[in-house]
Amino acid sequence: MRGSDDDNDDDDKAECCHRFRGKKRSKAAAAEMGSQEEVAIEHQAYARIGLLGNPSDVYFGRTISFSLGNFWASVRLEPSDDLIIRPHPTHDLISFTSIHHLTGLSGSSAIVCAALNCLLDFYRIRHLVKVEIRPEMILSAETELGIVAGLQDRVAQVYGGLVYMDFSKEYMDKLGYGMYTMMDIGLLPPLYLIYAENPSDSGKSLLSCMQVHSTVRQRWLEGDEFIISSMEEVAELALEGRKALLEKDYAELADLMNRNFELRRKMFGDDVLGSLNIQMVEVARSVGAASKFTGSGGAVVAFCPDGPDQAKLLEEACEKAGFIVQQAIIVPPVLNDEELKTVSI
Repeated sequence: MRGSDDDNDDDDKAECCHRFRGKKRSKAAAAEMGSQEEVAIEHQAYARIGLLGNPSDVYFGRTISFSLGNFWASVRLEPSDDLIIRPHPTHDLISFTSIHHLTGLSGSSAIVCAALNCLLDFYRIRHLVKVEIRPEMILSAETELGIVAGLQDRVAQVYGGLVYMDFSKEYMDKLGYGMYTMMDIGLLPPLYLIYAENPSDSGKSLLSCMQVHSTVRQRWLEGDEFIISSMEEVAELALEGRKALLEKDYAELADLMNRNFELRRKMFGDDVLGSLNIQMVEVARSVGAASKFTGSGGAVVAFCPDGPDQAKLLEEACEKAGFIVQQAIIVPPVLNDEELKTVSI
């Protein structure tokens, strides 16, 4: 199983591919694999943008997210008879993803999601693994690393498209997963992604925010009224946002996006959010655009309710501030026809 090498790095990097392979396989097992021996399997999983409701997914809340086609992770699986691992002392030499490091676009979970899809196809068990439980499978791998995260990112990457998610305790306790409703991506207005060319400072703030997630969660578990009420309000924004999208009330959507950021800011504080991340939000707002984090920091999603002229002002303001801005490419649902029959739409 290897990552894509989209950046065409040098030969040494290509040679250091981790090839996860079964050492010895019986003749019966080899025969059972059949044509799989000759076919490589490759899957992509896309970055995601949390439009509304994050981070309430960790707190029995609700969110709206969509898959972002600007960036993705790619995993390729090839059967073989040997195992070769060539580690690097500092970092993985394989380029699994075009998702920029520490930009809050869910690059790590995208790699796991793409790998899971390869395994589902290789073992021919896609029809046996319920779509709704796949996000939990992805999250469990990250939970083992001590990462405090919710299901939102993994749901968006498993389903693709635009998804409304309800993680109410009733559903989570009874089913082990939330209620996930796919929405028409045509309901979304033009949206813009903003991130720093050198994400080191914003990335440090993202790491701080991830660490503080543990503290905020502990306060929530201990019954902190401010955290509980704030998370409930954040979750309500997603419910209101779903209504706004269905009615194409984009002025309301802009207000909800701004409110989402303000609530996060109150709960986590400016020191945790980081000055560069806050600056990205403020640059967007300086031209009248609505803006909020795509996740826990590192990148911002912006909406220009006044249309193309305002979007042009946004581009100019971001360029002046040294930020990169791109129009968000919305990925349609990635599930196949059989899988779509089993999920709520």
